[in-house]
Amino acid sequence: MRLAVISDIHGNLLALEAVLADIARRGADATINLGDVVASPLWPRETFERWSALNIPTVRGNHDRWILEKTEAELSFAGRIARNALTEAQRATLHALPATIRFAEDILAVHGTPTDDSTYLLEDPSSGLLAPAKRETVAQRLGAEARPQLILCGHSHRQAIVQGPGGCTIVNPGSVGCPVFADAPPAPGLEHRSPHARYAVLTKRGARWSAELIALEYDWDTAARRAAEHGNAAWARAIATGAV
Repeated sequence: MRLAVISDIHGNLLALEAVLADIARRGADATINLGDVVASPLWPRETFERWSALNIPTVRGNHDRWILEKTEAELSFAGRIARNALTEAQRATLHALPATIRFAEDILAVHGTPTDDSTYLLEDPSSGLLAPAKRETVAQRLGAEARPQLILCGHSHRQAIVQGPGGCTIVNPGSVGCPVFADAPPAPGLEHRSPHARYAVLTKRGARWSAELIALEYDWDTAARRAAEHGNAAWARAIATGAV
């Protein structure tokens, strides 16, 4: 079985198209999305329409939830742009997405952790950086119930594959369209990233999974100009360079 895993598109239609084309080229039996579909000053409405047409299993991210739950003043710049670009029905569709998905008997998909879409599963903020979380912290975030063989998470926008508690495999595919969330960067000016569009392809042979963590070039200069047109230089820098 080959499973393509995408996450954190954040309204970047150009990055999404590049990832979808690469998935089609490599081949996959299924694709799953781990949330945060549209929040950005890029192409939120167009991205929603493209994502909706894919009809793929999608976990609700914190920004997908906040688009209805937060007031205008509470929303980030990206959240306000997205809310105003979408129709009421489109906002409701994002909010109604499931908080977790049991994709198969041995696969659990979440955005942050199984119980909190705003908490990183594999990282902790430390001195302006995202540092790897301790083993016991990851175990606590996963909970004490029986764990599936494969756990998929997003939220941090950082690609990772680790062996978790009890021998489970945890994969974060990285962000399709947002290397660092410019409204609330975890490490402004400190953490090295890049502007590539990221996702993962997982392959199961026998009883175990392997993972390809993929970073694609796409036209991020045009995407950065789109952010600049909405009057946000920090987003333009983040999209063009992977840093703010």
